[in-house]
Amino acid sequence: MIYRNFGITGERVPALGLGAGKLGDPAVEEKQVEHLIGVLPDYGVTLIDTATGYGLSEERIGKYAKNKRNKFLISTKVGYGVKDVPDWSAEAVTKGIEKSLKRMKTDYIDTVFLHSCSKDVLNEGSVITALDEAKQAGKVRFTGYSGENEALQFAIDSGCFDAIMASVNICDQNILNFMLPKAKLKGMGVIAKRPLANAFWRFSETPVGNYAEEYWKRWQEINYKTNMPLTQLALRFSVFNYGVDSAVLGTVNIENLKECINCLDLGPLRPDEYDELRKAFNVVGKNWKGLV
Repeated sequence: MIYRNFGITGERVPALGLGAGKLGDPAVEEKQVEHLIGVLPDYGVTLIDTATGYGLSEERIGKYAKNKRNKFLISTKVGYGVKDVPDWSAEAVTKGIEKSLKRMKTDYIDTVFLHSCSKDVLNEGSVITALDEAKQAGKVRFTGYSGENEALQFAIDSGCFDAIMASVNICDQNILNFMLPKAKLKGMGVIAKRPLANAFWRFSETPVGNYAEEYWKRWQEINYKTNMPLTQLALRFSVFNYGVDSAVLGTVNIENLKECINCLDLGPLRPDEYDELRKAFNVVGKNWKGLV
């Protein structure tokens, strides 16, 4: 595993972390989740990213990572979904953090991200204040914003956050032009989500209604020709892009995780491959929004 500085936080993160959304699916058996979390440190995967909205994910992390807490950096995302509390209020952030602490059976959370709230919400400021207060109380070590586009730009410019999380992949590249370099100049930690672009290549035709539909359409327009397996192309593009500290992979399958870890041994794309892919994207995708 490759490890990198997480901005200027003083922590080190693996180039590949676990996106724990699928861990929250009740259809995934408890034994499978227990085994996956149990072996993550053996493969150097010491970052787990979850959210309050990921079903059973936080609860399962609390159940199976509790005795390995010092081996993991855990991040979650808050701001909504607290019963009888308005979404994107200071109270929603404060109570959301408390509920996450309880579900994950921990005294602290390494990084808490505001989960894709709007620029207007950020500008109003109360959610940022609530997050800072949790940090000052020792319940949160680092604060972050997870989102895209204008709101992400505001979060970076504000100087209020230690870290960001955003889409960085072969079909979502506009963050690379200005926002990601600026975040790194400010010393922010950066986690890339959707490094496999929702694995759109699983489908031979437009997957209407599927999570991968938009990226599938984008890739047809990008029209980049390669003989490289798309899993490999996508992962090497995302993980080795300048400024990315860690890319979180959403899976519950240990074999898929190992395959992606092995891709790291291949290193970054060749400069000519990378440049051709960036050019192919920019021809058609300059005005595409980052997918929230």
